[in-house]
Amino acid sequence: MSGLEPLLEALGALHPRRIDLSLGRIERLLDRLDRPQDRLPPVIHVAGTNGKGSVVAFVRAMLEAAGKSVHVYTSPHLVRFNERVRLGQKDGGTFADDDVLGDAIRHALHVNDGEPITFFEVTTAVALHLFAEHDADYCLLEVGLGGRFDATNVIDTPLATAITPVSYDHAEFLGDDLAGIAAEKAGILKRGVPGIIAPQDEHALAMIVVEAEAAGAPLFRAGAEYIAFAERGRLVYEDELGLIDLPLPRLAGAHQVDNAGLAVAILRAAGIALDTSALETGMVAADWPGRLQRLRKGPLVEAAPPGSDIWLDGGHNPSAGAAVAQTLAEFEERDPRPLVLICGMLNTKTPEGYFRPFAGLARRAMTVPVPGSDAGIDPEQLAAIAKAADVPAAPFKTVRAALDWLRADFGEEAPPPRILISGSLYLAGEVLRENGPLPA
Repeated sequence: MSGLEPLLEALGALHPRRIDLSLGRIERLLDRLDRPQDRLPPVIHVAGTNGKGSVVAFVRAMLEAAGKSVHVYTSPHLVRFNERVRLGQKDGGTFADDDVLGDAIRHALHVNDGEPITFFEVTTAVALHLFAEHDADYCLLEVGLGGRFDATNVIDTPLATAITPVSYDHAEFLGDDLAGIAAEKAGILKRGVPGIIAPQDEHALAMIVVEAEAAGAPLFRAGAEYIAFAERGRLVYEDELGLIDLPLPRLAGAHQVDNAGLAVAILRAAGIALDTSALETGMVAADWPGRLQRLRKGPLVEAAPPGSDIWLDGGHNPSAGAAVAQTLAEFEERDPRPLVLICGMLNTKTPEGYFRPFAGLARRAMTVPVPGSDAGIDPEQLAAIAKAADVPAAPFKTVRAALDWLRADFGEEAPPPRILISGSLYLAGEVLRENGPLPA
C-alpha cells in the first residue's frame, strides 16, 4: 500500500454517502482554499454520458501537439488514483505523484476541519488547488456525474463548455427521463460561453436548447454549426471557418469520429487557433486507456487462445454497448472471427440494455465478478441477464479462468476468437493492473 492509499481510504469516512450531488460543500472548502477555481488557466468543461474522457484526450493531444501545457482532471481512474490529476508541462504533462497529492489532500482535510464532504468533492478541490498552484496554458475538467450539481461545476466563466452524447446512466441520481438527464448535463452551460454539443437524441437536444436559452449560452451544435464525418478513410470537419481534411482518429470505433469532431469544434468555437498539423498530430496521438483498447501482449493475452484479437472497454450502459457492438460488427466484416464477451458489471448499471446489441453478434458471454467491488453483479445473475438478452452465457470466477477455458475450448480452431473484456471501468482497471500496460 502506497502512502497515498490510507489518505484516500480516510476520505470515505467524511460523508455517509459517496455520491451526494450538491455544490454547497465544495464551495465551502474551495473558499477555505482561497478559491483556486478563480486562479486557473482558461477552462474547458466537458459533460455528457459517454465519450467525455475520449473528447478530453483528443483536446489535450491537439493542444499539446501545438506546444501548449494542459492540466487535466478526469474520473474515475483505472489503476492508480494519480491518473485523475495530470499537471500540464511543455513536454506533455505528468500525473501528480504521491507526495504532491498527499500534501494537497492533507491540506484540504486540515482546512475542511471535519465538515461533511464527499470523496469526489475533496479530490476535485485538491485537483483545482494543484492546478492553481502550477502554471499551464489550459485546464480541462471532466464532469464526474450529471453536471448542474457536479463538484466540477464551480467555474464561473469557463472558456468553453461541451456536452457529449446524452443517454441513460446513473438513474438512481439522474432519473430515467432523457430530457431530464439532458437538463442536468446542460447545467454546465454559462452565459456568454460557447456550448459545443455532440450529436444528440432529439429529445435531449431540445432540452439542451431550452437550458442554453435560459442560461444565455450560445450553442455550437453538431449537424448545425459544425459537421464531422468519416469519408474515404479520412475525417472531414467543416464549420463556418472552413473545411479541414484530417486523418481518422487513432482510437477505435465509429463513435470516436464524433468525439474527435467534437474536440475540433471545441477548439474552434473557443477561439483557440491551432495549425492543421497540430490537429492532425492530436488525432493520431490521442490515447485513452480502457476504451476499446487493444491488448497485444501480457500475461492475460498469453492465457488466451493463440492469435486471439483481444479488446478492453470500460463501457457499461446501453449506448456504450450499442457503440462497441457496432464497431465489432465492422471488425467482423473486415476480419471474421467468433466474438466472445468477458463481462463484469456493477449493480448500478442496466446490463440487459448493454447486452442486447450483441445478440446475434457474440457467440457467448462469459460473466465474471468485478474484483475489489462489493457492488458487482453476481456472475450467475449476470449470465442469466445476458441470456434474457439473447446472448448465450455462463459464469466464471475470474477473467483468467475465462481465458483459460477459451484456450482449451478453441484448441486449434481457426480463426481464433475476437475477445471483448467489458462492462466496467473497474474491471478494465483490474485487467490493466494484471496484464498491463499501465496508463501513463
